Amino acid sequence: MERNRDEELNGQAYIDSEGQTKEDERSASGLRQEASDYEPAAREEDDGTAPPPSGANPNGPKPSKAAGELFEWIKALAIAGLLVFVIRWFLVSPFIVDGPSMEPNFWDHERIIVNKIIYDIREPKRGEVIVFHVPDEGRDFIKRVIGVPGDEVKVDGDDVYINGAKIEESYLKKAIEEAHAAGPDSLYNPHNGGSSDFPNLEFPDGKVPEGMLFVMGDHRSNSEDSRMIGFIPQSRVVGRADLVFWPIKDFHFVSH
Repeated sequence: MERNRDEELNGQAYIDSEGQTKEDERSASGLRQEASDYEPAAREEDDGTAPPPSGANPNGPKPSKAAGELFEWIKALAIAGLLVFVIRWFLVSPFIVDGPSMEPNFWDHERIIVNKIIYDIREPKRGEVIVFHVPDEGRDFIKRVIGVPGDEVKVDGDDVYINGAKIEESYLKKAIEEAHAAGPDSLYNPHNGGSSDFPNLEFPDGKVPEGMLFVMGDHRSNSEDSRMIGFIPQSRVVGRADLVFWPIKDFHFVSH
């Protein structure tokens, strides 16, 4: 369900950071002019400058071609390493989904790219899939934003209401229809007498406070989310899941 940097979430999306390095090759070519082995027929008038000592190279020592190429390699690698560091720690980060809490939209062991800068620019929106820290459990979760600050949230089985209006969850439409087709009383999010709905006995207030979010996993009957752990502080949000890149056959950008 969650993810943990270099670990795996227990039923959540725990995320394991992975870094990748790109190298930019540059090569330097050396050019050396051979000294003439004969005395020229004419030369410029002596300007008073003392001639170089006998046997000295008038052009001074020149670095070898191998040394120049080595320097260019070192410089290119240093630049590439700096770019990877900036991208990895400040812009995006890879994670591994561990657990079924976001099925059918994210699957166990899928690898995703999380946009870490977007919420420095704006606030999270309903329907976006986010990764956030859960300090009490020492790991990160991946969930979908259902309610933002000021929203009144109600979850009643497969029906989710925001400020009194039922919302359409297109990302779960097929899964809910399949569950309902199994029988007249069959639900995708069956009532369990407690934490399946919201508000509930543990969290009786359905209004999202300022600076907080209400989140749920897409696999409603198998997700540890705001129905069980309460509202999520926005300060704990790592970023938004924007890309599934592994397995390659499942490569796609995430729809929000």
